[in-house]
Amino acid sequence: MSQQPRPPVGYQGVPQPQVVPPVGRPHGPYAGFAGHPANVTPRRTLRRFVLWGGAITLFGLTGLALSIVVLDSTGATATMLGLLTASIALGIVVPVLLWVDRLEAEPARIMWFAFLWGALVSTLGALILNEIGMAFFAGLEVDPRFAGAVFVAPIIEEALKCLGVLVIFFVARREFNGIVDGLVYAGMVAVGFAFIENIIYLGGAFNVLGTPGLFGIFIMRCLISPFAHPMFTACFGLALGMIAFRRQWRYAFIPLLGFVAAVFLHFLWNFAAVSSTSGFFLAYVLVQVPLFVGFVLILVYSRRQETRILREHLTGYGLNGWFTPAEVAMLVSPRERRRARSWARGVGGPRAEEAMEAFQDEASELAIARHHLERGDPDPVWRHREQALLHTVTARRASFAPPQSQAAQAQQVIHQVPHKR
Repeated sequence: MSQQPRPPVGYQGVPQPQVVPPVGRPHGPYAGFAGHPANVTPRRTLRRFVLWGGAITLFGLTGLALSIVVLDSTGATATMLGLLTASIALGIVVPVLLWVDRLEAEPARIMWFAFLWGALVSTLGALILNEIGMAFFAGLEVDPRFAGAVFVAPIIEEALKCLGVLVIFFVARREFNGIVDGLVYAGMVAVGFAFIENIIYLGGAFNVLGTPGLFGIFIMRCLISPFAHPMFTACFGLALGMIAFRRQWRYAFIPLLGFVAAVFLHFLWNFAAVSSTSGFFLAYVLVQVPLFVGFVLILVYSRRQETRILREHLTGYGLNGWFTPAEVAMLVSPRERRRARSWARGVGGPRAEEAMEAFQDEASELAIARHHLERGDPDPVWRHREQALLHTVTARRASFAPPQSQAAQAQQVIHQVPHKR
């Protein structure tokens, strides 16, 4: 006979669930997708089909057009060299964003959307609109290259990148849950944009100056300043994250300030880059380095805030009988999460490891759902999601742990994994 979770004890941080789900395999309308409500109406299925169909069509057309433009301007050889060298910057920035996003990982489909929006939509739009802006300033007898880099590019490029973050904020609103999410989504959009822009600059430098030119641009853009674009757009993502739980028009000025900050930092960077070599390095030391330090501090602070939210809400669930103290300690520590997955694989193979990973991810989603509920989010999906996730985390536990007391299960998860000394 399956063991039922202990009834709530009245802990004020976690009100008693309206429906206490039984231990066992998920069933009913929430069995479809990791605790998320399944599509039970044709309208919701059609809406999802239209959204993703539109996104795939948009990315396909912009990708085709961008490929033609880049190949025509730089040539196949220079484009391939630019692609290979620009990929190194991806290997620097993307792991940092994934590190920040470890505890409450964002869905891969939305991360790919963010990257492709920046790489395809934002880049192609910027190429077109920047040319128009440069032509406008050329008619005013102003150096079009200087005006384009300093006045046109910061506004246009940040507007197109921030638009992608804003689309995620509204369309995938239930996956945009705070500052960390805002930083990660904005960073992925900016990484995609910088990736294609680097290919264009690297390929152009190779055509004009050969290998030395390629190497020089690689040092400047991929090694010295790989975080430039992510830091600019992160201002807007940070601002959206600040209002993720307060989606009211009276807070609209916060994202507006974030956009202005992104444009201003982009302006400073471009102005220094086109002024002189000495001016660039001076701006790099006095502006870019402190900005990067501040960016890192914000990432660390945001990670700690997310950890605090997880610990607070999962402890509340633990006091109501859903998690043991050892499980809570494991769930709020990336290191202990890794050890728990290794333990599960050792005792139950790949399927048990998958169940442990799902248990960890769904526990994080459960804490986010509770955070929405306690902040008074009127969307009824959070109540439904909480009930479904309470059910599925119990079922996941049964997949990687033998039928015994929860305390004994947790002790195995935490203490049977060998400690590294």
